[in-house]
Amino acid sequence: MTEQKPQLPALKGIFFVTGTDTEVGKTWVSCRLLERAREAGLSCYGLKPVAAGCEETAEGWRNDDALQLMAASSVTLPYDVVNPVALKAPVAPHIAAEQEGRTITLARLTGYVRGALNAHPADLILIEGAGGWRVPLNDREMLSALAKELDVPVIQVVGMKLGCINHALLTAEAIEKDGLRYAGTMANCFGQMEVKEENLLTLRRHLPGAFAII
Repeated sequence: MTEQKPQLPALKGIFFVTGTDTEVGKTWVSCRLLERAREAGLSCYGLKPVAAGCEETAEGWRNDDALQLMAASSVTLPYDVVNPVALKAPVAPHIAAEQEGRTITLARLTGYVRGALNAHPADLILIEGAGGWRVPLNDREMLSALAKELDVPVIQVVGMKLGCINHALLTAEAIEKDGLRYAGTMANCFGQMEVKEENLLTLRRHLPGAFAII
């Protein structure tokens, strides 16, 4: 039997969106959640605090993920508020920052995000991470600590591909070990996968919180 994809929930609150890995569809899922909130008449926007992989434009360096979040949001914000740390190379943020002679700190990143949250309240705010849960900001700090500093629940995006069960369970375990509320899982079915339905069933059985297929 084919797994049916239910309508996405119209979420309210502030959530951190992480992935089991890079290229699993965090931005795509975040945009769908923002669009669903808009359909429900809710105010909403997405933030991409740090993005590695930008192109130079007349307005400055721009990241496609951040631009997609802006397009899906109902609240219009300046680019620098959505993506305060824009790095050129599409590599791990701490490496991209080193290549540019820059340093990313948790304190500064937290300040950027809190400033946006305080200045721009909304019904739904999604804070999208970069890559997976354990992505370094520098030699000492991880991006996952941003969610902990903000004390917000975490939504995990799982890319449905070979290896997803291990990646998803380890990520959920790490989130809960960090003392954060695991809000739920978004299973992103972006391609063909053998025994996909069996994998979805296994994930649903073992992961805490809500589970949605997109």
